[in-house]
Parts: sequence; C-alpha cells; structure tokens
Amino acid sequence: MSAPDTGVRRPRVLVGYDGSPSAVNAIEAAAALLPSASVSILNLWEPPFTSPELRHRVMERAANAEALGRLLETEGRAEAERLAGNGVKLARAAGWEAEALVKRTFGGDGYQFARTAEEVDADLMVVGSRGMSGMRASMGSVSELVVHVSPVPVLVVPHPMTTVEWAAVESGPVVVGTDGSEHAQRALTAATTLFPHRQRLMVAVEESQGSPAPSPVEGIELITVRCSGRAGRPRATAATLADEAARRRAGVVVVGSRGRGGARDTLVGHVTRALLHYAHRPVLVVPARAAG
Repeated sequence: MSAPDTGVRRPRVLVGYDGSPSAVNAIEAAAALLPSASVSILNLWEPPFTSPELRHRVMERAANAEALGRLLETEGRAEAERLAGNGVKLARAAGWEAEALVKRTFGGDGYQFARTAEEVDADLMVVGSRGMSGMRASMGSVSELVVHVSPVPVLVVPHPMTTVEWAAVESGPVVVGTDGSEHAQRALTAATTLFPHRQRLMVAVEESQGSPAPSPVEGIELITVRCSGRAGRPRATAATLADEAARRRAGVVVVGSRGRGGARDTLVGHVTRALLHYAHRPVLVVPARAAG
C-alpha cells in the first residue's frame, strides 16, 4: 500500500538493485526510514551478463559470432529488466511508489550510478554495503566509489543487521555527527529534510580534553563524547561515533563529506569512510555539493 498523499513533495530516490540479499536489505531499511518516496529501482548490467550457465546455453544457439552478440545483448537486457522488476515489487510492497530503470554499463558502476542520479534529478541514492554489482563488489569498490563521486546524499545500508538494529531503523533517532564545520551543517540540513518526523541528535567527538565543542542548534540535543581511541585517528573517531549511535539506538547516522577528492582526518573526511565499516546501521553521507 502506498503512503498517503500529504501534499508534501516526496523525495526522489534512486536505489541500486542487483537481486542480492544486500540489495533486498537496502530496500527494506530505506523504506522504513523514508516511508514516503518516489523511487527508481536501478539495475546496471554489463555485457556479457554474469550467468556462466545461461551464457553457455546462448552460445550453443548462436550460428556465428554476430548472432552470439545479438543473443547476449537480448538475454542480458531481459535479465536486467527482470531483476529491476523484482526490485520494484519489493519497493511497492514496502509502501513506495516505484518504477524500474535499466542501464547498460561497461564497468565503473559507481560512476554510472552517480550519472543516473543526476539524470533523474534524485534527492538521494540508496546502496547496500556489498555494492550493487553482479560482481558482488566489496565496500572497497562500488559502494565507496558511489559515496565518493555522488552529487547527492547516499544512504549506505549494511548487511546483515541484527534484530536490535532493525528495531532502531524502524523508530530510532537520527544521529548527526558534527565538528562544527559547514559540512556538518549540510549533514544536519539533509537529516532535517529527509527525516522530519524522527528525533535528531547531534554528536560531537571530543579529540582532546578541553577542545572547543561545536555550537548547539536550537531544539536539537548536542552530545559531546570523548574519543575512545587515539585522538586524531579517523578510525578512533568513527568507532566512537558508531558506538554512541549504537548506545542511542539510532536508526541512521548522518555525516558530511568533502565529496570528490576530499580527504581530511576529521569527521568530514577519512572518518566517513571508516564509519561505513564500523556503523552496523544505515549511514547517510552528505556530499559538499548537496543542496540540502
């Protein structure tokens, strides 16, 4: 059943879907966090399609190389459309308005995903932590590349999650990591826009005793926690933020990023990448280019 029309513009969401458990997981979690959205379910396929068994059967039917090329093209696109259609069914069952979108790619899925987000004017992209490629890409490739090059916020959903983490996704607060920078402010703006009905908490990781704390925002609780590891280390900062989010039973953690090419050992740089590995709950990364 679709969410009721409240007169408020629904966010436009682009979801990477390849039929994997991680992709199914991402749809379910994202729909719980964003119950009202207009969604495109994107499947990127790369010729020749990835099923060796089906490819072998097609080769047996081809009279020559040209015929084989045509068959691979036809079967590959059909398989991609079937997968995207299955994703649409899952999205609609979760309450979303959804349509299928199939794109042919020749590698570089992360870049194609980002380009497609611009083409459909998406407000948000969703990807599972195991990526969205039939190659079963790890966090070190597709998902991280999407986060790095995306022009819009990216929601990265981990897989698997425990029952406690699923309960948090359903009703937990939004934890916004802050260091007082403009990147953190963009993260807060995105969190307010995308999750208006969730409680929002700002969490600042104190790198050293007596270091200046970010300024509070009216109506939002500011929590300062001492870094649990070696101060200045991105992994320590990320682990501290992830632990605090878990303690608060956060449904999602929101952080700002410098976006393309940015690298800084604070909450808006390498910490973001580390957080994707440490936070066992969805992480929303807001790039510098996001309008908010």
